[in-house]
Amino acid sequence: MKIGPYDPKITPPPAGGDRKTGAPAKEAAAGPSATVDLSASAALKLDPNGEGSFDAAKVERIAQAIRDGQLKINAGAIADKLIANAQELLDRTGR
Repeated sequence: MKIGPYDPKITPPPAGGDRKTGAPAKEAAAGPSATVDLSASAALKLDPNGEGSFDAAKVERIAQAIRDGQLKINAGAIADKLIANAQELLDRTGR
């Protein structure tokens, strides 16, 4: 899969509204449309430190490499990890 260069001039269509008539979208009722409750163990798997943080500097370095066209992708390593993950999932299900 090849991904082209990042073009910040491309913007998504405006959210809401009717594409054909341009009429504004009807306002949705305030509040969440669905709720999800995670068990304590599931929450720990998502964030084992309970901090809810990430490495913002690393994210910025990667974003800058993408903007500069210098991000190197190791397709072989990605394929190996996908295969190992699939094998692990199959082993868990007993197949």
